[in-house]
This record gives sequence, structure tokens and C-alpha cells, in this order.
Amino acid sequence: MSLYDRVTDSRRRLVEAFLGGDLYALARLITVVEDQDPDAEGILDHLYPRVGTAERVGITGPPGAGKSTLVAGLVRGLREAGRRVGVVAVDPSSPFSHGALLGDRIRLNELAGDPGLFLRSMATRGSLGGLAHTTREVCDLLDAFGMRTILVETVGVGQSELDVVSAADTVVVVLVPESGDEVQAMKAGLMEIGDLFVVNKADRDGADRMVHHLEEVLRAHPARDGWPPRVVSTVAQEGRGVDEVLAAIGEHRAHLETEGRLARKRRAGIRREVEERILRLVGERTLADGAVSRRIDEGIEGVLRREESPFRLAREVADELAGAPRRERLEIL
Repeated sequence: MSLYDRVTDSRRRLVEAFLGGDLYALARLITVVEDQDPDAEGILDHLYPRVGTAERVGITGPPGAGKSTLVAGLVRGLREAGRRVGVVAVDPSSPFSHGALLGDRIRLNELAGDPGLFLRSMATRGSLGGLAHTTREVCDLLDAFGMRTILVETVGVGQSELDVVSAADTVVVVLVPESGDEVQAMKAGLMEIGDLFVVNKADRDGADRMVHHLEEVLRAHPARDGWPPRVVSTVAQEGRGVDEVLAAIGEHRAHLETEGRLARKRRAGIRREVEERILRLVGERTLADGAVSRRIDEGIEGVLRREESPFRLAREVADELAGAPRRERLEIL
């Protein structure tokens, strides 16, 4: 039995509408994936042969850097060039509903109504890597739907935004001249993940100094896979510099398409995704096993009496599972 055989008839009808180009069906299937519905895995498996042609660009950087404004400018430029665009804007989660706090999406919403554009805000729902748990899967749906460029705007949480590297082909880091962003960028590791650095709000004092500082720092870092990261100045609010950003993204894409670089990058991202899925599935199945659950409950009593720690208990249970006969372990998993 294939994974798709388990999908309900109503969801199969949604998939057929999706394949016919129905934007409403796309939105509904994204919700299915976001909610980690039991049908999601089968749907994604069924559509996966259509995935792989879209260019994926991650837009990251500190809060308040103007990422949404830049994304809106990039969308306009891409649509003028005739490219179908999907935007995944990852927002912090509401502590009450766990839904996305839409933040500064007004400029993006002004573009709504364009049939060649699909915008979706997603909640992180506790994920600490700047992306939601299902961001890659949503990008896969947009890819399978026929979007040729997918822009992924991260939540802007600073030091933990590194997941975007495995989800995007090109990573754009957006910074502003003031507020000590140079120091924040280096602490967050953003200098290591960016393919393109955008100094936005470049009409403010200190912009030229910021550009010069970034170029000096980048010269001290060896080029990754033959690509020396670029620095571009923009005033995204006025549309200045956006064309240069699009041109640099295109140059990086062309670079990736030589000597098998794009295939290697995507291979690494897929491996990480598969590893994460295996860990999640094995963890869920292991913890759902009655014997394992009872063993943990018994051990917790010792933790409460301070006779052992949570760390030692977790290690003991893991070692016991690893030491069980292979057949027994497979039954548990």
C-alpha cells in the first residue's frame, strides 16, 4: 500500500483541484500540512515527483531590518519578469492560539489578487530555527503547484535562524546601519550563512561604513564553494537597489548551476530533512510504546527523590533500547 492510498477521498479531490491550478486547493492543502494532518504525508509523497524546479530564496536578518519591505520589492520585480512567485512568511506564534502573528505584512498584502502570486504566513509554533517545522513541506507544495520562485522570509529571531540554510538555495541576509547589527550578525553566525548581504535603509547615517565593514569581514572569510558573498545597499521603502538584489540572486543561482553545486546543496538539505523525520518518527513510536512509557514513569520516581537526574534516566532508557535484541527493538519502533 502506498502512502497516498491512505489519503481520504475528500483530500484526494483537493489534490485533483490543486493539480488543476486551483489556488483555493493550494491554500487548503497547506493548512493540511501545517496542521500535520494524518493525510499530509501521503499527499506530499504523491506530489513529490513534481517538486524540484523552483528557485528557493531565504530572506533572513534581525527584526526591524525591513525584510518584508524588501520581499515586497523582490516580488514586484519577479512578477514584472513574468515569474510566478510564492512567499512563505514565517512569523512568531501567538501564545494563545499558536497561530501566526502577521506582523508587518501590509505591504505584501497590497500585492494580493495577483494570480501569479501566492502569499502564506506561517507560525513557528515553538520551532527555534527561524522557520516553522513544516516550512520545507509548504515550499514543496508551492514548487509542485508551479511557482518558479519561492521567497522564504524567516521570523527574525537573530541567533537561531540557521535552518534557512537547508531550506533555501540562496540566503539573503538583511541588515541596517544602526543598532550594532555588525556585532549581532557575527554573533548570530549570519556571516557564515549569507550568500548575499543587503544593507537596507541605506539613506541613514552609517550605511557606507556598514557596507565597508561587511566587505572587510567577508574578505577575511574564504569563499564558500567558489562564491564570494556580495554586499548590496538598498532603500527598499523607495525601491532603490532592489534590481541589484535580484541581479545578485540571479548570479548566485547561475553559480550554483555549474559543476553540480546546486545538486550538492539540495542533497545536503534533503539529508537533513530525512534525518529530522527519522528522529521524530522513531521518537514518537518509541515513546508511544507501553513498556518504554512504564520504564520512564518508574524512573521519574527516582528523579523526584533526587536519587537520579533526568539526564541519567534518559541515557539509561536509551542505552536499554540500544542494547535490546534487534528484533525486539524493531517491534518497539
